[in-house]
Amino acid sequence: MNDEPKIISLKDWDLRYNKLKEKGLEEPFYGGPLQRHVSDCDFRLLKLKFDNSPSALRLWNFLLTEEERLARSRSEGKKIVGVMKDLGTVPVMIYSFPHLVAFYPDGAWWIPCIMEMSSPVLHVADTLGIDESFCPVRAMLGAFITQEHFPIPDLLISSVGAICDDFSVVAQRLEGLGYSVLWWEIPHRRLPEDGEDSVVLPGGLPAPASQVNFVYEELKRIKVALEELTDSHLSDSELSEGIKRANLAREILGNLRQTVFTALKCPLPALEMLISEMLIIHFCSDREETIVVLQELLDEVLSRVDKNQGVLSKDAVRVFWVNPVADLHAMNLLEKCGGRICGTDYLFPHALERIPEDIEPLEALARMALSDIMVGPSRQRAEYICSEISKYNCEAVVISRIPGASHCAFEGRIIRQIVQEKLDIPVIEFEVPPISDGDQNMLRTRIEALIETAKQRRNL
Repeated sequence: MNDEPKIISLKDWDLRYNKLKEKGLEEPFYGGPLQRHVSDCDFRLLKLKFDNSPSALRLWNFLLTEEERLARSRSEGKKIVGVMKDLGTVPVMIYSFPHLVAFYPDGAWWIPCIMEMSSPVLHVADTLGIDESFCPVRAMLGAFITQEHFPIPDLLISSVGAICDDFSVVAQRLEGLGYSVLWWEIPHRRLPEDGEDSVVLPGGLPAPASQVNFVYEELKRIKVALEELTDSHLSDSELSEGIKRANLAREILGNLRQTVFTALKCPLPALEMLISEMLIIHFCSDREETIVVLQELLDEVLSRVDKNQGVLSKDAVRVFWVNPVADLHAMNLLEKCGGRICGTDYLFPHALERIPEDIEPLEALARMALSDIMVGPSRQRAEYICSEISKYNCEAVVISRIPGASHCAFEGRIIRQIVQEKLDIPVIEFEVPPISDGDQNMLRTRIEALIETAKQRRNL
């Protein structure tokens, strides 16, 4: 469209959309103006700022129509599998079946933000004994009870073991209410002992071969359950093809991240980048469309970089952000304060890594699952973050604690201390609630102080 890149409001998007349609904008079946989602009670959109590209429009419409697309999949005779507390492994297997769709019920944790508390999901969780002392993922419990935000899956799968305690409680409460769950265990990753057989995982971390074998057997149980659900057999060649398609999506996302994080001018806002990364966990219930959406974003970004175009000042401070935010508005706030995202750890860097294609496919998935940075020591995660900060030449770090999340209680402190010791750059840590309007002054003050400190250090 050859229009100047900008960050615009939802109201601006109304005018922008009409102009794009006049110019011949072609959209997928889930396309349309962003404003229409407000009538579905997605009120937070009214306060967010968006990238003005057609590719960003497609991204947002893809995200916000997942419920409709899930209903469409069911009407087409496909089975829906809810994959809980699995960040990118089991969905690869699920999409290797032609008539299965993977769905991530944990994503309900954004409902209170997107709907600005107009949904009763948190209130329902409260009545069931899961109050605000728990992670916002408790919204998933309310979503299952109200049955207003997604169709009830035909099969529920959840990992246990080295996972967030808050989520474990919520998932067990769900089963206690009568929802059958297929549990599989992910062990706490440890270093191999002297003389013990070991494996190098995707991402480069070592692990005992015995742990890989254990996860392999757990994933085999899941494979059998999926075969029973579909009354079919999944061959190694079919699973290998599924891995290849997942790797294609990961490769495109990897190129997108690399291009955005290293560009002289920021070519895509933090909010769209956050959503893009989240797609890779379960492909937003449509793997092939995820590939198309990510490729369009990458094409847009490459075009902007080639033209030396950006959406932020060239002077914006390069920030590494740790943990996804419960309130999406925090991404806008960072940029308003003079920062840009140039590196992330949103809890699932293993889902960004290429899955091995030169070994048995089920073992490749077992290695991928065990490479999850969250199932190992916090020091390993901190060291990974340090390496990424150095890789992208970040100038400051923001650690956003997730309210009530047990895995964030002290981990943020550990990461902050190690980053400061190794890299000597400014770090701030704060909590971002699902609706942060009441904390805006505090958040803005702390972010502005971080940005100013980073800018002053440029002259040292």
